[in-house]
Amino acid sequence: MPRKPGPTSSLMYFGEPQEAAVRMFLTATTFSERNEVYRKYLYHPLNKMIDSIIRRYKLYRKGFVFEDIHADTLSFLITKAEKFKPAKGKKAYSYFGTICKNYLMGQIIKDHKEQNRSVSYEDISSSMENNEKYAYVDHVEVVATTEIIKKLVDEIEHFMLVTTLNDNESKIGFALIDMFSNYEQVFVHGKSNKFNKNLVLLSLREMTNLTTKEIRAALKKYRNIYSALSSKMRN
Repeated sequence: MPRKPGPTSSLMYFGEPQEAAVRMFLTATTFSERNEVYRKYLYHPLNKMIDSIIRRYKLYRKGFVFEDIHADTLSFLITKAEKFKPAKGKKAYSYFGTICKNYLMGQIIKDHKEQNRSVSYEDISSSMENNEKYAYVDHVEVVATTEIIKKLVDEIEHFMLVTTLNDNESKIGFALIDMFSNYEQVFVHGKSNKFNKNLVLLSLREMTNLTTKEIRAALKKYRNIYSALSSKMRN
């Protein structure tokens, strides 16, 4: 049985003692044992982590008070904590931090999407069709199938968990997940089931508030995933 971790340090709120506590939490065999480890050794470090992430990256949600954003993120983190695999050599601190940051950015993107739901993609698309500044990567025009789209969403979610991403790349990742999860409503039109590249770009711009140049740069992280999807769709 691993050595019990000591109290948290004000200089290092999530160090090796807390890493050990996470391992104890994951190997606990009863709810009471797990709850005791969480309450004694992880509650304050995790709260500090979330507080720091929200403030450092300014991940505030419009219409939500800080306490509610914090509590919601902590609740989400707890539901995902069991997926951490210490045997793979990763640190719980990095894994949990990535989950919190990605979750917060994903919620902000969803909030923004709700605010812009009234935008008519059909109307705007016609005026964008021949506008070069909205040009998007050519390989988005591929045939969509539900099975492959679902696999793509899963692969992007996994990729975001195991890859170091900057803020724009994270925003694009969550926007892609949201779009592909609702691709039939977002950008499949008419008798053809090809993606409308202008609507893809418009949707990314509306959901992330990024410029076309920023979107292009961030999409490079996901190019291999999308290329694999395109190849499968064409076979």
